[in-house]
Amino acid sequence: MYLFVQPSGTRSWVQRLVIRGRRRELGLGAATLVPLAKAREQALANRMLARSGGDPLSEKRRVQGVPTFAEAARRVLEQKRGGWRGRWHVHNWWRSMERYVFPRVGSRPVSEVNTADVLEILSPIWHVKAATAREVRQRIRSVLEWAIALDMRNDNPCDRVLPVLGPQNDIVTHRLALPHKEVGAAVETVRTSKSGQPAVKLAFEFLVLTAARSAEVRLATWDEMDVAGRVWTVPELRMKAKREHRVPLCGRALEVLDAARALSDGNPLVFPMRSGRPISPSTLPKMLQYHGIGAVAHGFRSSFRDWAAEMTDHPREVIEAALAHVVQNKVEAAYARSDLFERRRRLMDDWADYLARRGR
Repeated sequence: MYLFVQPSGTRSWVQRLVIRGRRRELGLGAATLVPLAKAREQALANRMLARSGGDPLSEKRRVQGVPTFAEAARRVLEQKRGGWRGRWHVHNWWRSMERYVFPRVGSRPVSEVNTADVLEILSPIWHVKAATAREVRQRIRSVLEWAIALDMRNDNPCDRVLPVLGPQNDIVTHRLALPHKEVGAAVETVRTSKSGQPAVKLAFEFLVLTAARSAEVRLATWDEMDVAGRVWTVPELRMKAKREHRVPLCGRALEVLDAARALSDGNPLVFPMRSGRPISPSTLPKMLQYHGIGAVAHGFRSSFRDWAAEMTDHPREVIEAALAHVVQNKVEAAYARSDLFERRRRLMDDWADYLARRGR
């Protein structure tokens, strides 16, 4: 223990102590407020606690109101959720914490979580559930970064565990997609089926015709549709790239919208369920499975991409723009400011004609 004198003349008691193998410094109070005898008494108590395996610094933080890891995770979630696009991400984030993290460290002060804890959480799933393990590590890391930002701790053990965990050899599996030659027949199968809700079947055909993502179609509203201009404008909040996307509508897509309007009964959604609620994320996959179609909704974007590359002379940049893909090269993106809309219109008309021929 020693007396630390600052340039301003302020004096305070400081104890230098080894806690769990690391040298730490603990403030024992201002010399004007804490007598020497009291400082020595506290220093002795800290030393005894450290020798028994405890952490006097963590105990001090706990007394000062440091939240548990679960409480800190809740605050981080509330901070982040405003920038996420859907409730599913919030649910998935919290559920992974409840399943893998909280049983080990949820009730512990966020300042006390260490490398051994992180290894204990990640080791059982690091090679078995590789993608999940990476997500869990990133989420633990974000909570500990929050604690560092608020001076509740000064390190992040997530940065030290990768060499111990080792490389992951997970195999990347792509989403199931049909060969483009089979897509027209799949659309015709769903269209002529006597089972399933009409709005769901229309939503599926609209999804294929526009090469859009599932959520973009399921949550589409009538105020996004310009039937006269043959344009569907998807707002940035529903786009993966978080920027507005204009979709040219072919003749068959307009017919689908006409059929959907006859079913909507004033609902602002283009493709509502009979209950009036949006189509759930699981409905389209179940419908495809019921009809024996070996693909997922997102896979039809891959089918479209393969068709455009193999069967047409449309430029790559037009095809990528139709899929609303972001130009990754920053220099190229700085100059590629056109959305190539009219050229994309010709591309989507060709896609609709191809589907119609293959569906016969």
